[in-house]
Amino acid sequence: MLDESLPTYRFKPSSENPLNTILYFTHNGSDPSAEYLVKRPAPSAAANQYALGLLDPQNGAVIYGEVLLKPEWTQPTLSAAEVRANNGPAPQAPIIPDTFALSLYNPDQTVPVKLHTGSWGKSDSWEFEIPERTFKLPSVSRIDQEADSPPVSELVPKLVFRWKRDGRKDMTCYMTGKTVAGKNSKEPDITVAFFRGKNDSILTIYEPNMARVEVEDRKGLEMALLLSAEVIRDLWVNPRNNPFNLSGAAAQSSGRRRNTSPRATTPPGPIMSGALGNQRPSSPTRTSPTQTSTNDTARRQAEIEAETQRLKAMVAEEERQAREREKEEEKRAKKIQEREDKERRKREAEVEAETERLRREFGMSGQEYTSPTSPTSPRLPPRPQLGVPGLPPRPVSVGPMQMSSPYFAPPPQQPQAPANSNSGNNAAGGKKRHGLGGLFQSAGPYTGPAAATVSGLFGGRTEEDKRKKVQKKRSVHF
Repeated sequence: MLDESLPTYRFKPSSENPLNTILYFTHNGSDPSAEYLVKRPAPSAAANQYALGLLDPQNGAVIYGEVLLKPEWTQPTLSAAEVRANNGPAPQAPIIPDTFALSLYNPDQTVPVKLHTGSWGKSDSWEFEIPERTFKLPSVSRIDQEADSPPVSELVPKLVFRWKRDGRKDMTCYMTGKTVAGKNSKEPDITVAFFRGKNDSILTIYEPNMARVEVEDRKGLEMALLLSAEVIRDLWVNPRNNPFNLSGAAAQSSGRRRNTSPRATTPPGPIMSGALGNQRPSSPTRTSPTQTSTNDTARRQAEIEAETQRLKAMVAEEERQAREREKEEEKRAKKIQEREDKERRKREAEVEAETERLRREFGMSGQEYTSPTSPTSPRLPPRPQLGVPGLPPRPVSVGPMQMSSPYFAPPPQQPQAPANSNSGNNAAGGKKRHGLGGLFQSAGPYTGPAAATVSGLFGGRTEEDKRKKVQKKRSVHF
């Protein structure tokens, strides 16, 4: 691993399916998380071809990109024709093409990857181009919004990337320049990514230089790096065993054969006409090429039918298991509902039993009242009303009333004594008058609140006056 702080993808083969590879992503020392799934089809489903897909690890129906590569085949020579005439058909070996295409989706685009064979002192390299602008330009026109995204125009500038081998199983990707209207502008190489092509491959993106890569679709560039690196590793750097899913003698003779001799671009067919004239009359009877092709077609058709039956059986088994799981879930939910209903009825029975016990213990006294609006609700006794004529009168306050407010009106006074009596005594008998009238008469005319004089804060009566006041109170009540 180059650096833990750089974005890194680790290729880990799946333990459940050896054809699948999980890509774990780490950045700045974070824990690995499954980001992509590299999936290869079964050999029977992709015979005589190389296929690879980049999918979402959580949802296999989401496909980000894929690669489909069909090999080219060698033509039999004269010596091979003689061997074929004597000992049967000569095996034809596949040749790896110099170019393969990466198909990226959403937005859809095709990225060709071309092999540049190394010469003396130079290693092999693989070159591909990514357009600077990929997404559809925003527009207020409804026609432009509803129309499908047009293919990338040739006038759009494209950045050129190149994978170069560094050693036996390592590669480095550089951004080497820009292509505008078919013309290349050479620029100094900028390091973009590193790839180590061992059994557990590692791809590291050199993040410090990504700011200089002016690509609109950064996710598309990332997928192009992952797919191209994996295909190059499978076919050239660390070749897989039988990458084209060949069968029979062709699988044994397949190898890293380059495009250095004339070849056909179609699967093996009839042999050359020159080889047909070299057959000896005494040679043993052999199967014609047409019959051989018919047998191969029938065999492939039988394999396809067998694989189809196997897939149908697998789908039927999965549907049966799904139905069983649904039934189990329904039974489990029904049991849970019954248990909850049973517990609820039990709680209600306990509440009723406790209510009945309290009713027997304390009785129903005081609960026979009913509301006038609802006959079932308890009726409360009427509230006593104040000021009703039938109630007894309010008792008179004890003692003289203290005038604590300046707005208090004094009660009516008793008849005044003759003008010549200024001490409060009766003119006839010379006796002192008692009661409220005598109090106000002896105290003189009303001049203000009595509370100030009673409190003694502002000067007031003497001790003798206080004793007289107590005597007057006693005389009034007793």
